[in-house]
Amino acid sequence: MSLSSSFQVDFRHRVTFTRDAFDPANAALAEVLGQSAGRRLIVFIDEGVHRATLDLGDRLANYLGARARSGDELPELRMVEIVTGGEEAKNSIDVYEQVLTATDRHGIDRKSFVLAIGGGAMLDAVGFGATLAHRGVRLVRMPTTTLAMDDAAMGVKNGINQFGKKNFVGTFSVPWAVIADELFLTTLSDRHFLSGFSEAVKIACLKAPALFDQIERDAPRIRARDLTAAMPIISESAALHLDHITMGGDPFELGEARPLDFGHWAAHKLESMSNYTITHGEAVSIGIALDCEYAVRTNVLDAAVCARIRACLHSLALPTWHPLLAQSGQLARGLEEFREHLGGELNVTLLRSIGASTELHAIDHEIVAAAASALEPRACP
Repeated sequence: MSLSSSFQVDFRHRVTFTRDAFDPANAALAEVLGQSAGRRLIVFIDEGVHRATLDLGDRLANYLGARARSGDELPELRMVEIVTGGEEAKNSIDVYEQVLTATDRHGIDRKSFVLAIGGGAMLDAVGFGATLAHRGVRLVRMPTTTLAMDDAAMGVKNGINQFGKKNFVGTFSVPWAVIADELFLTTLSDRHFLSGFSEAVKIACLKAPALFDQIERDAPRIRARDLTAAMPIISESAALHLDHITMGGDPFELGEARPLDFGHWAAHKLESMSNYTITHGEAVSIGIALDCEYAVRTNVLDAAVCARIRACLHSLALPTWHPLLAQSGQLARGLEEFREHLGGELNVTLLRSIGASTELHAIDHEIVAAAASALEPRACP
């Protein structure tokens, strides 16, 4: 006997942008935790966020108490724990094991909650633990960085790095909800505030010429940390990422074409080659520049468009070159690792114009090396 049956599962991916989520008058968090009397909540806070906002745990506890007194049926807060942030959160098993241990210790069932407050790497690691416990407990992400808000928190991926490879171990799981509080952006350094805009440039190049125009126009205000200019771009980038994930037909990446990985094959390798001293956002910026230069040299993209994209990245104080690009052998291994991660066949997204792209299944390493050399500042016109 042979049996085969196709089926679909209906997921809901909820994202809310707000300001001051822990103000008791703000219902955003209470709404996603609501109708949960008798359930439990454990909270993990990125150590960098904790340093910048030392009273965050107290504010959360006060918020939950005030909302409960006003009639909201909220879970019981059982624990607030500070965990490693940044890429280090993904470079060991410590964070996700902390999540598993706390889930067991505090009796977190599948309809109770894990709240993760932090940057994209920390959200990945905590989310990995939350999806392993009981095969998945309710994960609420609260992104605190530009990159997490405009890209990482919108995804359905969780994971950690292993064997020197980015995201080698991981899972797919739709978060219960995402709450993006713009006040967290005020706690970032200029470097970390700006580096996340590379993902906005990426999605604009792929899908939204009008957004690219907006980023070009408002770059000086973004560099000045003007949130009235920055937040519309961050939220539109998030919406475009979310739309691709939920409406693109392949949320769990069963196929091999992944347009959202434009600029990422080199970015992931550069991160590991640098021992993660290059931030993900900076690496993506360099990866975008490299792929655009490659596209020019293979007659896929007009040189003027490539120059425009590089100028936009520079206007955001983002890099388009790093000395590690000269290590062509290691960079080439990044392509093989990317192919393995995709599932067998290499698919590299290149731009044809702003708003249009194509997929390549083979990359010429000599042209990659020439493109990388062309990006070196001394080679710029």
